[in-house]
Amino acid sequence: MQISYFHSSECVPPVSSLAEGGPDAAVVIDVLRATTTIAWSLQNGAEAIEAFASLEELEAAAAAWPAQQRLRAGERGGQRVAGYDLGNSPLAVTPELVGGKRIFMSTTNGTRSLAAVKSVPLLLTACLPNRTAVARRLLDQECCRVWIVGSGWEGDYSLEDSLAAGAVASAAIEMAVAPHIGVSFGNDEMLAALALWQQWHLDTETCLRTASHGQRLINLGNHDADFACCAAVDSLQLVPFQAEPGVLKAS
Repeated sequence: MQISYFHSSECVPPVSSLAEGGPDAAVVIDVLRATTTIAWSLQNGAEAIEAFASLEELEAAAAAWPAQQRLRAGERGGQRVAGYDLGNSPLAVTPELVGGKRIFMSTTNGTRSLAAVKSVPLLLTACLPNRTAVARRLLDQECCRVWIVGSGWEGDYSLEDSLAAGAVASAAIEMAVAPHIGVSFGNDEMLAALALWQQWHLDTETCLRTASHGQRLINLGNHDADFACCAAVDSLQLVPFQAEPGVLKAS
């Protein structure tokens, strides 16, 4: 299995332009906080997450869904969009609120990365809490070429997403023990992400807080509980996967 890492959607080669060199699996990461929120939403009983790059697309799709079975989650600049049911906090998606409902979600960065690779045959989302479960799924599916796509911040590099990319790769390396399985790296960005994980794996919350987006959240208010949740390595076994274009479900 060859793993490559792209730190934002803007860095991803056009999937439609690739033939044999394209990926058979993609893993989207937005540690602070979209993919952590997606994982916990499904863990707590949400029927599905439907992701949108724009609020306009979200509004149109949500309007066609029964009102009592939907929630709108919108985040821009780290804050909840006015009038929406949810922002982008994994602590807000309680079983009482999200159980049985479809969440229509649009965030500043994460949902754009999902859109960039939605045509890849196997699309998963990862965060620190489910990094080992995601790596296990990739190995079980015998994926040959994997693209891990971070979300960054408006096109810029993101420390916390790169940390999680390294975490997924590290877990894959640890589990790839069968003689016919090997893990290699498709670009230097993946090697750098693995080195970042090796540096910070014993203190993930400090890494998240040190990152520029972590500092942005700190300046917006008290997000201590969010930081603790997003930094909790291997606290989930659930793996969100794309069941149909733009729709993520639990597996």
